[in-house]
Parts: sequence; structure tokens; C-alpha cells
Amino acid sequence: MHLIDELYTKHPFYGSRQIRNALRLRGYKLNRKKVQRLMRIMGLVSVAPKPNTSKPCKANNVYPYLLGGMDINRNNQVWCTDITYIRMPHGFVYLSAVMDWHSRYVLSWEISTSMEESFCVSSLETALRRYEKPDIFNTDQGAQYTSRAFTGVLKANEIKISMDGKGRAMDNIMIERLWRSVKYEEIYLRDYQNIDELISSLRKYFEFYNHERPHSSHEGKTPAQIYGVERKKDHNVVDIDYKKTA
Repeated sequence: MHLIDELYTKHPFYGSRQIRNALRLRGYKLNRKKVQRLMRIMGLVSVAPKPNTSKPCKANNVYPYLLGGMDINRNNQVWCTDITYIRMPHGFVYLSAVMDWHSRYVLSWEISTSMEESFCVSSLETALRRYEKPDIFNTDQGAQYTSRAFTGVLKANEIKISMDGKGRAMDNIMIERLWRSVKYEEIYLRDYQNIDELISSLRKYFEFYNHERPHSSHEGKTPAQIYGVERKKDHNVVDIDYKKTA
């Protein structure tokens, strides 16, 4: 599963056949059905390296994509969010983040051992508590984001709701780029032994990402410089919330 995650992050266009072929080149003797089963467990689908968020709930409303052709050139014009998978010694957990599209500044993030909508809602509420609300909030069509709990928070704050077109991972490209950075610069380099260790390490990484990592799209400036956020003295710039399983 860890190798599948690495291959998917590097080659998001790989389906189960290509994943199987790539694993066979590494000496793993397995068939496509095994790969498909593992990908279902991880919630991976073709086109993009993301978990089960791409599975909509038919009972929930899906909203149109509002960003097509839009010039996103200022802070709080558009926020976006997504969920990604992290391997652990005895299973896996999920990471959710809310990011300002223009500056690339990570506004909040949380870890959960399940795909329940509550930790996505909590991450959203944390970002709204701390920063000026956005004009538009973009997500995929996953059940967590089409839920009444999540869309209800956006509506209560009079934020326009935008959702990726079905199967169009590039519609939320900024958060996809964030996941690649997080995985190649942090997650794949570590061997987390427990959730507390994971959280501590991610806290340091997002501090680095926001305040030290230059972005070529902003002429070498950091997301924090573009968003106009000063570094806090305690370096603890994000709230953490996770659920431990028995």
C-alpha cells in the first residue's frame, strides 16, 4: 500500500493496470485484482492521488465548478480543501488541509483515523475562526464536502460553494500540488511510529511550508509573506484534532 501510494503520487494518471505493472517491475508478483482491492481500501481512484473523497453521496447536493477561466489574484478570493492518505505502522490515517488558493498558505489542517465528515468540518471552522472568510470555497464532490454539515457552514458564512467536475482532479490543482510537496518533502522521508509523532512532525513541516519554503510562482516569496501573516513566537500555528481508535 505504501508503494502504491508513492506510485500514485508520482504518476496520478496510473490506473490499477499500470500500478500492477510498475509493482511487477519491482519484483512483486501480484495480479490486478489484488491491486484493485488495495486501492479500494486506500480509497484511491484513477487520475489523482486522493482518498475516498471522490465518492459522492447521491442524497447530497452537488454544486457547479465556479473557477473556470477565473483570474485568482488575491488572498481570500478562493479557499480549497482535500484529504490525503498517510501510511502508519498498523494501518493508515487521513490528513485534511484548508489552503488559500492565491498565496498557497495552509490555513488549517487536521488528522483523523476515519473519513468521517466531522474532521473536515472542524478544519474548515478552524480556518474561518482565524482568518477573513473567502468569497469562494472549492472542494471535490466527496461525501464529506457535499454533506449538510460542511455546506451548512459555508452557507451560514455566505461563502459561494464550488465543486470540481466529476473525474476532474485538475480543477483543484493547488491542493493536489500541496499533497505532492507534503509527501515528497515530509511523509515519504519519515517512519512515524504513532499519531503523536506524526502530528509533531507535520506541525514542523507546515510551519516550514508556510514561513520558510519559497514559491517560484511568487518570485521566491513564502506563502506567509503573500498572505500577510507574521510568524508566531511559539511556532504552533495550527490546531490539531484527531480521533484515536480502540
